[in-house]
Amino acid sequence: MSEFLVLQHIGCEDLGTIGPAMSRRGIGHRYVRLFDGEPVPKDLERYSGFIILGGPMNVYEEDKYPYLKDEDSLIKRGIERSIPILGICLGGQLIAKACHAKVRKGTQKEIGWYELNLTSDGGQDPAFKGFSEKLTVFQWHGDTFDIPEGAAHIASSALFRNQAYRIGEKVYGLQFHLEVTEEMIRQWMSEYQDELSSLDYTDPDRIIKDTTKNINRLNHHAELFYDNFFSR
Repeated sequence: MSEFLVLQHIGCEDLGTIGPAMSRRGIGHRYVRLFDGEPVPKDLERYSGFIILGGPMNVYEEDKYPYLKDEDSLIKRGIERSIPILGICLGGQLIAKACHAKVRKGTQKEIGWYELNLTSDGGQDPAFKGFSEKLTVFQWHGDTFDIPEGAAHIASSALFRNQAYRIGEKVYGLQFHLEVTEEMIRQWMSEYQDELSSLDYTDPDRIIKDTTKNINRLNHHAELFYDNFFSR
């Protein structure tokens, strides 16, 4: 049975719908819980793939979170090995940084449900096959990344031009959250309550209503992505 390594930065941000999707395909996974002090592995020899999840820290906070440096090295090794890699939110930013693209603060935070637009490359991308040209997705971030040199630019939003990219054939960085469930979103709203209340342009009640409205369609598109990504 193949096994993916999963780097987890905080307890409330786990694989979400990715976990069951992997199990249904006979793919195992091993969490490395960085928030509990588990070390980043030195290599990826025993793994057939690699997933980097989100978290509240920033890629440039290496002094505060020293494991970010180890993640950077491991991402570079994974890309050299040409294994499938998926980075979500912070994970997508870390892959971009490892490929020498700039990661920086955005003009404002993007929290809640926002429209995502596929680019022309995105419409032809194998992992996004079957996606609608426009899709409402869940976001929770303030930073953004440049698209790494030579990567395919896959998706954008009105506030953040760079929402997804592909490096080579098997490495994907996503700024948005395909993996969320309704339960996860409610948990994040509780965990990150101080952040939510500090922003006058976010409405928690609206987020809950939008979640009820959009979660099933997001989960449907997530399954399309998992089919496409894991088959590669």
